[in-house]
Amino acid sequence: MAGLDDRQIARWRLVSQRLAGRPAGAPDDVVRGLLGVQAENFSQAGWAVAARSTPISWPQFTAAFDDGDILRIHVLRTTWHFVTPDDLIWLVELTAPALRRLYVQSRRAYGIDDRTLDAAIAVIVDGIAADGPQTREQLRARLQDAGLPAAGPALTTITASAEAMALICSGPLAGAEQTHALVRERAPRARRLDRDEALAEIAHRYFTGHGPATDRDLAYWATLTITDVRRGLAAVGDRLARFEHDGRTFWHAIDSDPPAMTGSAHLLQILDEMYRGYQDSRWVLDAAQLVGRERETSTGIALLDGQIGAAMTRRIAPKEVVFDLAPFRALDARERAALDVVAARYGQFLGRVGRVVIDD
Repeated sequence: MAGLDDRQIARWRLVSQRLAGRPAGAPDDVVRGLLGVQAENFSQAGWAVAARSTPISWPQFTAAFDDGDILRIHVLRTTWHFVTPDDLIWLVELTAPALRRLYVQSRRAYGIDDRTLDAAIAVIVDGIAADGPQTREQLRARLQDAGLPAAGPALTTITASAEAMALICSGPLAGAEQTHALVRERAPRARRLDRDEALAEIAHRYFTGHGPATDRDLAYWATLTITDVRRGLAAVGDRLARFEHDGRTFWHAIDSDPPAMTGSAHLLQILDEMYRGYQDSRWVLDAAQLVGRERETSTGIALLDGQIGAAMTRRIAPKEVVFDLAPFRALDARERAALDVVAARYGQFLGRVGRVVIDD
């Protein structure tokens, strides 16, 4: 596609990810469209979903989560992601083998050998089966009673390993606390795919939901080898389109085109899919090279027409949510007004007044 530049690719991703253009209809529509949404920080990941859907409130989001419309589990990479019940099993079976290998080192650090891990997972699964979804503290108490490792990092390693075996995932919230539930109860009709089918499915779904993107972006996003990614692409290449840019091949949905300027503004966590959903071509978000590449400078970013304009931190008070921005360049009146609008929408999501403070 001749003449395409980084800014246009970034705008195109806004549309693919439902941050511009037509929003998704409900939280599970967002998650299904993206296939996986990084959800390490649960509250901010809620906004990642809400920002892409028709207006919803925090109680509406948590109701969808409690009902199991979306689930939270360690999958794709060694952190939590939101996925739909339908996609949970095949995604775990495809990506978990690599994750389990990565967990071995942390298990050794906490003295968790294979036999100890098996015993601990059995205690957790049996406890949930007997008494229903369990909080982290309830699981810790069960492990302690059984004489098994239960300290914070050890417990995380054990539960993540159980998730990588598709045994447990998120349950309904218990107040503000997360719970763990059994996959067989939260995703009883989850699809199963053989490996070739799964590689084809993840290639098609990633590039339609995140495109344009490169094969190495997907390899990072799903902890897959580049060989596996290209195997998946070979199976679905006729259902995707591609173009060359900056020495790379970018893949995207076959019926999508680069949009004109969106004039959009977004306040996003640094874990949002617009940033964390890529590695090889992440920096199309910074065509002017205003941001240092050596480290992340903040917990969030302000995007203006798909480009990083400021570092962002969020402060939540009883009646307001404040977004402190440290701009990387001068922001004009139109951009400031657009940021005020998105802050107001973010505030409505949380049942608060949203306010932007810009450090000039």
